[in-house]
Formats: sequence, C-alpha cells, structure tokens
Amino acid sequence: MRNTSLPASPIRGFAQVETWVFDLDNTLYPHHLNLWQQVDARIRDFIANFLKVGPEEAFRVQKDYYRRYGTTLRGLMTEHGLHPDDFLEFVHTIDHSPLEPNPALGAAIEQLSGRKLILTNGTRKHADQVMQRLAIHRHFDGIFDIVAAELEPKPQPQTYQRFLAAHAVDPARSA
Repeated sequence: MRNTSLPASPIRGFAQVETWVFDLDNTLYPHHLNLWQQVDARIRDFIANFLKVGPEEAFRVQKDYYRRYGTTLRGLMTEHGLHPDDFLEFVHTIDHSPLEPNPALGAAIEQLSGRKLILTNGTRKHADQVMQRLAIHRHFDGIFDIVAAELEPKPQPQTYQRFLAAHAVDPARSA
C-alpha cells in the first residue's frame, strides 16, 4: 500500500497579523437576528416600486440581477440607469433594535493586536449603526463599504484590491 499522506505544512499562527479584516452582516452578529433578511425584503420593495411590478416579479428580478451582476443594485444600474444613492439609503433603512451590546465580542476584538477593519457590501451608515448597537465601534479603525468599493461587491477581485490599497493592508500580514 502506498503512502498517500501529504507532507506536513507549517502551521501559520497569528503573531504576524497587523490587520484584522471583518465582514459585518451575519458575522459580527448572529444570522438568526434577521437583519440581512430585512435588507433583502427592502430590496424587493424597492424593485416593486421602481419598476412598478408585483412582489413575485420583483423577487424574480432581484434574484436574476444578483445572479447576473453580482448585486441587484448593479443590475438595476446597468439595465435601468438607476442612480445608487436612493437605493442604498432605502434598502439599509432597517430595524437595528434586535442588536444589543455585546461586551464579550468587544473584549475579544480588543484582545487582537493591530488594526481592525470592516469590509462590507453594506453601506457605511449601516455598518456604523450595527457597530453602535453592538457597542464595538471604538475597536475599529475603518470601514470599507460598497460605495468605497465603487459599487462592486465582494467577492469581485477588484473590490479586494481597492480595499487593500485604500487601507494600505499587506495581505501577508492580515487575517
């Protein structure tokens, strides 16, 4: 019988990390709080009003544009010439009250040495509201939102490149 095990690779620790990069939605708070589901529903409401269609057609358009363009917003901009500001304001106007201060999360983030940044497909305003409600805002050094990403969402490679350049992040020294 031949040996099929792979050679052991060195385990990378976190000692070299200078910058910690956090996603926001369903990462810094639990999915079951349904904040992103509120945004999803507001996207459908926006489409229904903007295109003057019913909820079923709005849902179909939303998912089609998401699949084809990476975000529904990009699809609305490309297909219908939508200016993004009204859309972003509308869809991120949600009830943040399910979020409560999370001292344990704040303490854990504070333990990490180095910069802490948020990288989100949401807006800065939404990120600020989430971090304020969780009482963790003071632990973060910056937010890179969908507007800073020039409306191109993660996981588009150019979004990560823009983020790295905007915050002078060395990927080899980040987590």
